[in-house]
This record gives sequence, C-alpha cells and structure tokens, in this order.
Amino acid sequence: MTGVQRREQLVLVARGLFAEKGFEPTSVEEIAARAEVSKPVVYEHFGGKEGVYAVVVDREVKELATRLSAALGQPGHPKSTVERTALTLLDYIEENEDGFRLLVRDSPVAQARGPFNSMLGDVAHAVEALLANQFDSHGLDPETATLYAQMLVGMIAFTGQWWLEVKEPDKATVAAHLTNLAWRGLRGMVREPKLIVADEG
Repeated sequence: MTGVQRREQLVLVARGLFAEKGFEPTSVEEIAARAEVSKPVVYEHFGGKEGVYAVVVDREVKELATRLSAALGQPGHPKSTVERTALTLLDYIEENEDGFRLLVRDSPVAQARGPFNSMLGDVAHAVEALLANQFDSHGLDPETATLYAQMLVGMIAFTGQWWLEVKEPDKATVAAHLTNLAWRGLRGMVREPKLIVADEG
C-alpha cells in the first residue's frame, strides 16, 4: 500500500470510528488496530487523533457545503429553493450517515462554534441574501432577513438530525412538510409582527 493509499485508509477507518463512538472515546490504538497498522503509522500521517479528526471533518464540511451551495445557487422560484435545500441535506444524510453523525457531534477543540454550525452560518448568509430581495419586493423589512435566514436553516438542520435517527417518513415527505411550514409561513408574514401575550399583559 502506498503512502497515499494508507492515508486514505486511515481516514476512512477513523471516520467510521468517530461517527460510531465520538471523538473522545476513540483512541489512536483503535484506529491503528482497525486499519491493521501500528500506532506510529497513524502518528506519522496525522500527528495524532486530532489531526486525523480534522481531515475527516474538513472533508465532510466541504462535501455538504458544496451540495448546499449548488442547491441555493440554482435559479427558480423561492419555494423551489426551500425544497432543494431541504432535499439536499436529506440526500446527504441518507448517503453519508457516518459523515453527518460526526459533523453534529461536539468538536474536540474548545470552540464556541463547531464545524457544522460554522458551515450552517455560511448557508444562512446565502439564504439571507435571497430573502432580503424577496422581502423588499413584498413590502417586508429586508433588515429582518438575517433573523429569518437563521430560523429557516436551523429548522431544516434540526429536522435533518432528527430524521437521521428515525428515517421515516421518507425524505421526500419530510422535505415537502418542511417546505409547507417554511413557505406558508413566509407567505403569510406581516411587516411588524406582534406577540399575543404582550397584548394580554
């Protein structure tokens, strides 16, 4: 096995272990044992567990970000954009369960935001630009687009995490219901929403 092939093997082995057990419980010994190499081989390629974890997560973030960016970049009706975004995330989860599991786990580095949340922030920023244009053309305050973008992306991402575990209903049905809630909610918005409880006080 060449050095490149060995590195790829270690990445795939580590990906499965991190998804299965999480970062902390996974050891260099386990990665080496499952790859049928000695511990020094893992250290030689990655410098330790943190190094291989960083490579694995970086690959997953890039893969999902590329897919979501493509979905958001397609022209069409805003409702179609919501549908495509929801389906893209669910497609990724279905095809890359291990990758998604490790993305939504806690990062081993003490950071305020993990790699998955950082990527969602980038997606929300792209959604914000789309919403701002729509809000302006419909008489809504475009400055609130940031808030609504966070809500939309958060709703889709959280639903995706739930669906990863239950796998029902099927992804098309889940995407349709996500779109139903998001789109009908967006269509019925008013410029200055008020809380009912505020009136009751």
